[in-house]
Amino acid sequence: MTSSPQPSTFNARPETSGRGRAGRAFLFLCLLACTSAQAGTLVVSPVRATLSASHQVGALTVRNDSTEPTVVQLEVLGWSQQDSRDVYDPTREILATPPIFTVPPGGSQIVRVGLRRAPDPRRELSYRLYLQEVPPPPKPGFQGLQVALRIGVPVFVLPPAPARPVLRWQLGRTPQGQLKLTLSNDGNAHIQVANFRLVPAGREPLPTLQVAAYVLPGQSRDWLVEAAPASPPGSALRLFAQTDAGDIQAELVVEQP
Repeated sequence: MTSSPQPSTFNARPETSGRGRAGRAFLFLCLLACTSAQAGTLVVSPVRATLSASHQVGALTVRNDSTEPTVVQLEVLGWSQQDSRDVYDPTREILATPPIFTVPPGGSQIVRVGLRRAPDPRRELSYRLYLQEVPPPPKPGFQGLQVALRIGVPVFVLPPAPARPVLRWQLGRTPQGQLKLTLSNDGNAHIQVANFRLVPAGREPLPTLQVAAYVLPGQSRDWLVEAAPASPPGSALRLFAQTDAGDIQAELVVEQP
């Protein structure tokens, strides 16, 4: 984007150790309020890296707040979206170093992220840097389940041309009677939505939904609003959303199915 995005944060939950890519899962929550990401005893700051032709190397700080040394391994994946789902592929276009390191108790480590290709001339590129804890060997007699912390940090590469999201909101009804909010990003840069709420005309606002979602350029995402009152086609609702491009308000009309 042409303006500096607001800082954001997310919490990564533990996941059971294992390298099966299809079966890996992680949870995170983006709140658009802080500048560091914390998972257990690991803290990463800042929570995203933005590179460009004039800024080809970025730096992250990994801090270990535990009383034991922590081994961390890095992995960089290309990040795209298809049918509202995140898709990750191996890539050599971004270099993260050191690839594996040990953070002492109470200590920190600088991780450098570098660009190994030319930026796309027209649109923002997106990647994810994963910081994976390498669990130590279990102690004698250990019979529990070992877990490994995994933090995903977005890495964006800006194009030479001005980059910004162009948002198109739509509101409809599903056959089950739920409201369906669709956000399409017709711009050339991402948007991150932290939460939103809908306010029907003359009625109480619907509950705020924490969504913590990125919509990459040329992609769209749907959200279902479960607790929606009857809003026939043509009904007007007002949208309030928090994003990393600032707060958004929009007047929406429920479209014909």
